[in-house]
Amino acid sequence: MTAPRTTTARKVLGRLSLPERRFVGDALRTETVGGVLLLVAAVAALIWANIPALGHSYESVGHFHLGPASLGLNLSVEHWAADGLLAVFFFVAGIELKRELVAGDLRDPKAAVLPVVAALCGMAVPALVYTLTNLVGGGSTDGWAVPTATDIAFALAVLAVIGTSLPSALRAFLLTLAVVDDLFAILIIAVFFTNRLDFAALGGAVAGLIVFWMLLRKGVRGWYVYVPLAVVIWALMYNSGIHATIAGVAMGLMIRCTTHKGEDRSPGERIEHLVRPLSAGLAVPLFALFSAGVSISARALGDVFTQPETLGVVLGLFIGKTVGIFGGTWLTARFTRASLSDDLAWPDVFALATLAGIGFTVSLLIGELAFVGDAVLTDEVKAAVLTGSLLAALCATVLLKMRNAKYRRLCEEEERDEDSDGIPDVYEEDDPAYHLRMADIYERKAAEHRRLARAKADAREGLAEVPGGAGEQNDRPA
Repeated sequence: MTAPRTTTARKVLGRLSLPERRFVGDALRTETVGGVLLLVAAVAALIWANIPALGHSYESVGHFHLGPASLGLNLSVEHWAADGLLAVFFFVAGIELKRELVAGDLRDPKAAVLPVVAALCGMAVPALVYTLTNLVGGGSTDGWAVPTATDIAFALAVLAVIGTSLPSALRAFLLTLAVVDDLFAILIIAVFFTNRLDFAALGGAVAGLIVFWMLLRKGVRGWYVYVPLAVVIWALMYNSGIHATIAGVAMGLMIRCTTHKGEDRSPGERIEHLVRPLSAGLAVPLFALFSAGVSISARALGDVFTQPETLGVVLGLFIGKTVGIFGGTWLTARFTRASLSDDLAWPDVFALATLAGIGFTVSLLIGELAFVGDAVLTDEVKAAVLTGSLLAALCATVLLKMRNAKYRRLCEEEERDEDSDGIPDVYEEDDPAYHLRMADIYERKAAEHRRLARAKADAREGLAEVPGGAGEQNDRPA
């Protein structure tokens, strides 16, 4: 009689592999610093736009045009920030996506199902919430895509401010969610917000991308080759009518993210390491500086909750994102017979889903594209993005703080390195050599404690033998 076949349930949000953990840690450290700069830039924009003596100068600087008009690039500072600087952000997003597809969590279809489904649900449900709110309220459905984006830098900045020691598995899940989110946001921008096409410029951009790809394939190196070519591709893409940030993600996806023999890091990792600080530390904060400056007043805040367009954005970010990501994660685990990691609980996933409701950079960009030509509604939608993101941040802060003691213990366990070999002990539990090293360490500690015990005992005996010494007459001094 054969024994019944048993299968081990697959764990979701389990411990990362050591290389993946190190990569995620490096990436998130940069994003966290960038997120803090993003917060500073957003606050500076709000102050600049709302101080009566400075409000006019904020609009003047943002609307100031520069650039060669003959090339179709005489753009306002706001447009340079949104179309130019964000191309750098999407270039890094393209590299991140490529790496996830060939070397990260998205490489394994079974592991990729969870973040992909969670991200899709986290975009579909906010869009549905926005659309239903505006159908009921009689508003414009043009902004359905505004609450679909998650801002990873802003979310990590919130984590940095509240000091939550979020376990690496949850941080990696948040990062992967944001990467998939960015991919679909790019597709939304390309498909739904392209109103005209200049096929000559588009053909030139495609030709430039082919040259870019061929140079990469032949191993040509040197920033002085790729940066001018990238600028030409970007300019042609802008003039084609397709949003220029698409050029950034296209070039990012072309870069090799696997290592060849003799390489410590892939070209994608090296380039991302160089460009990510520029993206997180300069490009995105400058975009925020010229996009987040909206007028704040009691009436404006009241309008956010009374107009269907703005209310739809707030509800989409605050409620839609949470329900979508949490529901998508739970359904995936339920129908794939996977179980949550033993170290985590479903309230942790709910708190993370709430944190993902922080939409900023891409939400502001889509808001500008969705209501182009209506400056008043554009500013109101920006205020709604800020309001929804703030509500999500506050709620996530409360939920994560409630679990912070558990997170701290998990992080300490992940970081523990008793044998001081530079590798956390949790990654060496199956290595016999690790246990032999630990046995040697404990034997040395035991020998030292035995030596100290003998020394203390000898000292106590010697003290007792001294006539009239301490210990006689009820331990009173002689």
